[in-house]
Amino acid sequence: MQKNHNNPLATSFLPTTRAEMDKLGWDQCDVILVSGDAYIDSPFIGVAVVGRMLEKLGYKVGIIGQPDYESDKDIKRLGEPRLYWGVSGGSIDSMVANYTATKKFRNSDDYTPGGKNNKRPDRAVLVYTNLIRRYFKDTVPIVLGGIEASLRRVTHYDYWQNKLKKPILFDSKADILIYGMGEIALMQLTTAINNKTDYKDIRGICYISKESVEDYHQLPSFKECLDDKEKYIDLFDLFYDNNDPIAAKGLCQAVDTRYAIQNPPCDYLNEEEMDQVSSLPFTRELHPYHRPDGKVKCLETIKFSIMTHQGCWGECNFCAIGVHQGRTIRTRSEDSIVQEAKDFREYKDFKGIISDLGGPTANMYGYECDKKLKLGTCDHQRCVDSKHLCSSMKPDHGRIIDMNKKVREIPGIRKAFVASGIRYDLITEDKKYGYKYLKSLVNDHISGQMKVAPEHTEQKVLDLMGKPGKQTLIDFKKLYDQLNKEAGKQQFLTYYLIAAHPGCEEKDMHNLKQFTQHELKMKPEQAQVFTPTPGTYSAVMYYTEMDPITRKKIFVEKDTKRKEKQKEIIVPKRDCKTKHQKVNRLNQGMQG
Repeated sequence: MQKNHNNPLATSFLPTTRAEMDKLGWDQCDVILVSGDAYIDSPFIGVAVVGRMLEKLGYKVGIIGQPDYESDKDIKRLGEPRLYWGVSGGSIDSMVANYTATKKFRNSDDYTPGGKNNKRPDRAVLVYTNLIRRYFKDTVPIVLGGIEASLRRVTHYDYWQNKLKKPILFDSKADILIYGMGEIALMQLTTAINNKTDYKDIRGICYISKESVEDYHQLPSFKECLDDKEKYIDLFDLFYDNNDPIAAKGLCQAVDTRYAIQNPPCDYLNEEEMDQVSSLPFTRELHPYHRPDGKVKCLETIKFSIMTHQGCWGECNFCAIGVHQGRTIRTRSEDSIVQEAKDFREYKDFKGIISDLGGPTANMYGYECDKKLKLGTCDHQRCVDSKHLCSSMKPDHGRIIDMNKKVREIPGIRKAFVASGIRYDLITEDKKYGYKYLKSLVNDHISGQMKVAPEHTEQKVLDLMGKPGKQTLIDFKKLYDQLNKEAGKQQFLTYYLIAAHPGCEEKDMHNLKQFTQHELKMKPEQAQVFTPTPGTYSAVMYYTEMDPITRKKIFVEKDTKRKEKQKEIIVPKRDCKTKHQKVNRLNQGMQG
């Protein structure tokens, strides 16, 4: 691979073997990062970002990807770090990576070389922490990070064991947890440990204490949550409402005889800081150590994709992005995004196709609520729900139109796909630029299909999901079809749909099927059974069988066979294999 002119070190990886350390002249790493993914050096891989950030600060960082958790051969290969171990379950929660919504084991893993799901343990964060403690007695601190730990930082419902569990610091025996994106917390914590100064006041971290912090919100205790489901809803409300750096207070929860302490969130990166992180010298490759085991499938998508921003204020109740990344959008500059696209041309295997140009929700780039930027997120009031968009939030696609245009006009760029999620309700709400933005997508940024996520069409289910009503979808489809007709193209909408979400009964799935056939004029090709993941209101509903707002009882399907039956109403089982193959062919066609 040629050197990237913007990243002169882009041909080198962070070390993952003793031989690499010796070549660098290192006797010891300052920090060793352990991950449930193979070591993929990409800005889309959290552990790689952490490693490159610490490297830029002058620390010696090693990475151990997917260590053998039944022996010491991997966990010992770099020795013991000088400052701390950093442990992550990987880019995907290990339980979600390993099991379907109906708790069947997944045979494939896109972050494992060769694709076979045989390297990532269940509850990877706990397994790796125990692995370290088994072979390194009285070791330096163990710091947890990544989505698996972040979403389990307070008492949470565990779908796979069907019970409430303690904050993960208690079960893991780790010392510290960095939650959310945590870039600034990471830098401050590393400095504090290096200087041997107290880190307990650093924002964006969690730790265990023998004493409570009196001026923090006092959450219902672990025991209270076990005894009373409404107390658990109270806990989650406070947890959810205190994730913003401007408005949040710290949280304190009694767990047995000790306390889980969550300091207020660390500040978000500003635009200049986001640009700096994006320009770190990623190779965008799988480390050679892993290559004999085969390719990692995720690289097909992420290698030549560009993350334009972080955060999402869509607040779908089944999604944890708002809790992990935050509900305030942080954008990169157009110059930074354009430069990254230009840099792709330095790679020998780049064919001119950008797989994705977007973020958690692609069309939230470049605008935010002025009130939120000044005062933080609102308590008990959402930017958008199933019925309306807050009047303070004014979608403006002007900046993203210009940014997309700059990228696609770069010489050597044949196509820049926008494959990230699109909120179609924001397009119809933006009376000034919405039409122009969708037209640009239809003409220049999709091929064959566009993916949208209505999830359902029955209002009572949409209310519990936090998704927009079906009339918005009808209006959007009409505009989409019109623009394709004007462009002389035959491009289709594909729909993500969810079965067995709390509140959803079989009759609701039959109504959904009728709507898709009569209003959308199509037969759905894919649907998924709802998975209750930590850090979401939908998981709270699943466990408590209550609407968290009204506290009234709701129907929740918990029988596995009946969950599958709900899915099969919309996507018959006999059609699944054929339709899955058809979708795969279409996806391959989109890649150029």
